[in-house]
Amino acid sequence: MKKIIITGAYGQDGIILSEILKNKNFKVSGIVKKINKKKKLKNVNYFKCNLANYNDINKTFNKIKPDCIVHFGCKNPSYKELKKKKNFFHNNLKAIKNLANYIILNNKKIKLIFPGSSQMYGNKKVIVSENQKFSPNNSYAKFRVSGHKYLMKCKKKYDLFITTTILFNHDSVYRNKKFIIPRVIKAIKERNINFIKNITKENICADFSHAYDICFAIYLLIKSKHNIDKVILSANKLTYLNDIIRYISKLTKFNFKLIKLSKKNKNIVGNNKLAKKLLNWKIKKNIFMASKDILVKST
Repeated sequence: MKKIIITGAYGQDGIILSEILKNKNFKVSGIVKKINKKKKLKNVNYFKCNLANYNDINKTFNKIKPDCIVHFGCKNPSYKELKKKKNFFHNNLKAIKNLANYIILNNKKIKLIFPGSSQMYGNKKVIVSENQKFSPNNSYAKFRVSGHKYLMKCKKKYDLFITTTILFNHDSVYRNKKFIIPRVIKAIKERNINFIKNITKENICADFSHAYDICFAIYLLIKSKHNIDKVILSANKLTYLNDIIRYISKLTKFNFKLIKLSKKNKNIVGNNKLAKKLLNWKIKKNIFMASKDILVKST
């Protein structure tokens, strides 16, 4: 298991996993929409490829002959985009089907890791495990569920090695600036009191992790011989965004007085016991470390 394809290689998870795999002496090939020399990592080979076009996938992947494919190359919605109910379904699902067909037609021994999302469970305010029923309520979550179900059918029919990793919120210095924590940090740096006031009133909480921990778990899964259908990768606890705001405000000496809000607000939490047991995975970082890293990089 040495030749790894990472789709969406310029994204947060693609960059971090590429770094981890490089350091472990894997041969990493990144699939991107457009080659960007500024984003290229040393010792990673990048290929421009349209995942919605099967012929393009076939031509490009046959040059690489991968042992494993990690599919990060999906359009992911921000908190703001979800509210606007943008459509993330059709093109994302088409790419999944093309990747599965490539494996079926070329080499059924290729391992495929499909990162799912906590949003697949809907608006549940409970601790969820792998056996929990999915309940998607937006086009992005529906794509993730449909993609998982399609892959599991292919897995059963053709005896494939496919795992869906259900990812909860995770951040790092590579996190897209459209997402909530980079936006909060930017607002604190710019002393944007109106934004901070409005966001604190929402009393947001989530199962937040450091992206390095999540990507390291995926590296362990690449190495693993376990052919499990799905596994949750999460912090297994809630963190309130207002606590992150307090932490960053203190670091930047921003004397903004937060409204005291109840911590009774609930959200979905991922039970990560299976991942810890099967992969011998240990969490070494947290969302406060990730937030500090984002702050330092943006200074």
